[in-house]
Amino acid sequence: MQLQDLGKAYGPITVLSGVDLDIRAGEIHAIIGENGAGKSTLMRLVSGHVEPTTGTITYHGQPAHFSKPVQAENAGIVLVHQEILLADGLTVLENLFLGRELGRNGLVDDATMERIAAERLAAIGCTASPRDLVRNLPIAQRQLVQIARALLEEHSMVIFDEPTAVLAATEVETLLAIVRGLRDQGAAVLYISHRLDEVEALADRITVLRDGKKIGTYPAADLTQQDMANLMVGRDLAMLYPHKRGLSTAAPLLEVEHADVPGFAHDISFVARPGEVLGFGGMIGAGRTELFEGLLGLRPAKTGAVRVGGKKTHIRSVADGIEAGIGYLTEDRKGKGLLLRERLAPNLVLTALSWIYRKPYLEQKLEDQQLDRAVQEYDIRVRSRQLQAGQLSGGNQQKLLLAKIMLLNPSVVIIDEPTRGIDIGNKSQIYTFIDKLVREGKSCIVISSELQELVGLCDRILVMRSGRLVAELEGDAITEHAVVLAATSGGTTASSTGGNARG
Repeated sequence: MQLQDLGKAYGPITVLSGVDLDIRAGEIHAIIGENGAGKSTLMRLVSGHVEPTTGTITYHGQPAHFSKPVQAENAGIVLVHQEILLADGLTVLENLFLGRELGRNGLVDDATMERIAAERLAAIGCTASPRDLVRNLPIAQRQLVQIARALLEEHSMVIFDEPTAVLAATEVETLLAIVRGLRDQGAAVLYISHRLDEVEALADRITVLRDGKKIGTYPAADLTQQDMANLMVGRDLAMLYPHKRGLSTAAPLLEVEHADVPGFAHDISFVARPGEVLGFGGMIGAGRTELFEGLLGLRPAKTGAVRVGGKKTHIRSVADGIEAGIGYLTEDRKGKGLLLRERLAPNLVLTALSWIYRKPYLEQKLEDQQLDRAVQEYDIRVRSRQLQAGQLSGGNQQKLLLAKIMLLNPSVVIIDEPTRGIDIGNKSQIYTFIDKLVREGKSCIVISSELQELVGLCDRILVMRSGRLVAELEGDAITEHAVVLAATSGGTTASSTGGNARG
């Protein structure tokens, strides 16, 4: 496939311009750039989800014009979306074969479809059953189901848009092996990822986009991860993580004793201190997210005691947590954190209405003032204040969500997957924001599946395995090897917590 002078504009706003690119069979071609650089727009143009404003696409030597995704798929091109696009109310099996059911004489062959579904799910490391309802699956398993659907049929070109953003390390390795297998079978693979280690490990060639324009295409062997980062943002990003602050010895801001979330977390005790970033590591399914959802009343839980600032509190809902001084940023910012079809200002102030308004009615002027402050303070890059939250890039959505929580001025901030699906430039900003919070005396708890992020950001790390705390790491004991060892075998070079991390 050849792209010549390809561009896309929405009214007066140009989001992609003048892109020339050749895509070769039997090659993994990575497309990298910051959020808003035009990567996803480029992929949507190639796969028929949107039509170009300028330029041409040549496919197998012939001019190609895809006005619908089905036309591209019929030509052998499939896009694995960054967003989860599955029918929540249907089973895994029904989602995999939706619109392409197998059968004879007007009868659907459920047995054959279930056999094929089980084989394809197992091949990509998905543990879901074909009969499971999608709405009941964790987000990582939903992504694997979506990938299985895309790969159910053979294609000559497969486009992956952030396929591993929600996957654990073992799931990532399985998927990368599948991507290499597609290349070895002769398919052309376009691969978008913010994880530069994946790009380095996979790609044959790398194209860098910045501000909707192509910066260049390079042999992957010629670029280090640092080179990639610098090309993406146009500046040196040698210092991605802030300098660590050293261990805090202050009295705890948050104390949790003997927390139990049935089926997910068992007998968990820990403390979080002011001026520290406390990390929670572990494999997907270790119970980290469920633990904090239980603590904040989002799922059933039993807790011996919870103290905030030394004061015992009973948290039955997120509102109770807010009242106690705890802010929580969910890992699912699109599904649970933001109202994607609502404007930015209502999203920002929604949970803080009683804190902001002293009158029994909403004031547009006050909303706009709060949004102006948040845009400036958190560097939320928007071309219009009237945009819907769903129209923002992933990095700007995360910054809006952070601003929304900080409007409540919590003393304890819990962030689940702070930089999932976010480019390296926005990652650096998020890390700076977190560092600023703890230097102001707040306590920040970070749940992350990215080992480099945990090691680079956190002052202490608590590791969970099978619903239990198995290790506490601090100081020089914080290494990727130690986290993986504790998460997979329960052993670690640091002292075992025995289920109680009291700091």
